[in-house]
Amino acid sequence: MRNFVPNDHDNGVTIYSEWKPGQRVLVNGGAGFLGSHLCERLLSSGHEVICLDDLSTGRTANVAHLRDNKRFLLVEHDVRKPYDIDVSLIFNFASPASPPDYQRDPVGTLLTNVLGAVNVLEVARRCGATVVQSSTSEVYGDPHVNPQPETYFGNVNTIGPRACYDEGKRSAETLFFDYHRCYDVDIKVGRIFNTYGPRMRPDDGRVVSNFIVQALKGDDITIYGDGSQTRSFCYVDDLIDGFLRFSAKPKDCTGPINLGNPAEIPVRQLADIVIRMTGSRSRIIHLPAAIDDPQQRRPDISRANELLRWQPRVPLETGLERTIAYFDALLAGRKVAEAV
Repeated sequence: MRNFVPNDHDNGVTIYSEWKPGQRVLVNGGAGFLGSHLCERLLSSGHEVICLDDLSTGRTANVAHLRDNKRFLLVEHDVRKPYDIDVSLIFNFASPASPPDYQRDPVGTLLTNVLGAVNVLEVARRCGATVVQSSTSEVYGDPHVNPQPETYFGNVNTIGPRACYDEGKRSAETLFFDYHRCYDVDIKVGRIFNTYGPRMRPDDGRVVSNFIVQALKGDDITIYGDGSQTRSFCYVDDLIDGFLRFSAKPKDCTGPINLGNPAEIPVRQLADIVIRMTGSRSRIIHLPAAIDDPQQRRPDISRANELLRWQPRVPLETGLERTIAYFDALLAGRKVAEAV
């Protein structure tokens, strides 16, 4: 798996030709937005995929098109409880990720990240698997440094309403590196910045899904604060490509590595773009700013450029076009596959 050759096909899927066909891969949180895309890509590369999900925020609809594949297995399980699966590669994507989801059960969110990390690391330790952790840009909190490099330790409020997620992911990173140092577990830690695309939930409370659904319905578009806060949006295909490249690197490449799009825009500008692209007559209204909402979010991806030869390729409006088509089909009750 050390020497992979990315082959770009007409459909935009990157196939890693040096991966051994039939490798058994575990994807925790595989029925979620990101996890389902990852399962799909792994299957397209010839691997066996075990999708582990408690379906608290993931949906069976996200993987329904994979259920007839003999190399795919969906297992309903809570990662906070121990499990034992013999695999050679693990992606740990199990955690609520949007503020409404993780703030709905803050204790559960923290335990999902901490106990979930312990349990997945124990599986990797027992079977000698490589384990890839989906961490987050939220480990940087409301940063005083922009863009955020992996060497920045962050500015996180440990007792605020977002801390259950922020500190849960930070604690998980600590566990991953301690298991690497103490037990020689092969780890990879990728920090995800704002990612969007088909299979986002329309009610997940994230800014892209919020704006698109509100625009398509003709509802008011709600911006928390004055809209000057910035975000950097990475299309899902690019993010999954980054994780696959990362997982194929040698054992000494542990990360953390930022995976996101360095193109930074204000939230208000995103709202304007969505209104224009949907042809909506929605008004923009401003609500009070959310507590501890980061004012700047932009990754320094020089480490990903150097170590993974990776950078995002899908322009924002191209990705938004695909995402708008997905939500348009979903809201109209058409088969979502028509929009993907």
